[in-house]
Amino acid sequence: MVAMLYDRDIREPLFSFLEDTYGKTRIIEEKIMGSSRADVVMVTEDSLYGIEIKSDADTYVRLSGQVKDYDRFFDYNYIAVGTSHAMHIEEHVPDYWGIITIEEVDGEPDFYILRKPKENPHIRYEEKLSLLWRPELQRIVGRNLEHKYDYLSKKEVIKRISAQISYDCLRKEISTELFERDYNTVLDEINRFRVEKMKAKPRRKKRRLKGSSAVLTSDGKTIKKPDLKVSHIVRPKKKKASKKR
Repeated sequence: MVAMLYDRDIREPLFSFLEDTYGKTRIIEEKIMGSSRADVVMVTEDSLYGIEIKSDADTYVRLSGQVKDYDRFFDYNYIAVGTSHAMHIEEHVPDYWGIITIEEVDGEPDFYILRKPKENPHIRYEEKLSLLWRPELQRIVGRNLEHKYDYLSKKEVIKRISAQISYDCLRKEISTELFERDYNTVLDEINRFRVEKMKAKPRRKKRRLKGSSAVLTSDGKTIKKPDLKVSHIVRPKKKKASKKR
């Protein structure tokens, strides 16, 4: 009997596999995109890859909606599936999505790229830019545009950027900002920008409830918020003996 692989068994080994395959990467987990949540966002030097994980315990119930959301935000998309899905996953994702199959070998997950992804024809550049924070967008403006647009809203700045900077340039700029992003200083950076540039009030910190991913807002409401975890870039690339398939 083939052992079932669960999400928790797959993630860390998958990140190592992606790093071995693509070289310099940054992994961002549980990123909100539209009405869905990306299991994994992989940043490379000029592209963002969305990666949906379907373990042996998962179903396809929400997949069609998830595919539409991934297609709005990412240059390339993968679905990584356990053995129970491997035979029929091609029926459930577009032909430009890549497929990674996962099986257990000697007690460890083993990964195989069944199909490489093609460039996503449905990406919306403004949606991809919306993944950046306002100060990150401003740095892109400062490096590429004559006008600074300090006082415009995030939505308006995104419109100016996408109208005036080529996408080939933007791909690298977005990746640069995501490689440099520091989640430990995010609130301070955003507040500094709001006060100094936009003359707005700083945002208040939200108090996290102990032992929960929920947060308590300043007006006393409790909301559920996903934990955002980051696996940073540079672990030495390991040499692996090639496996014959």
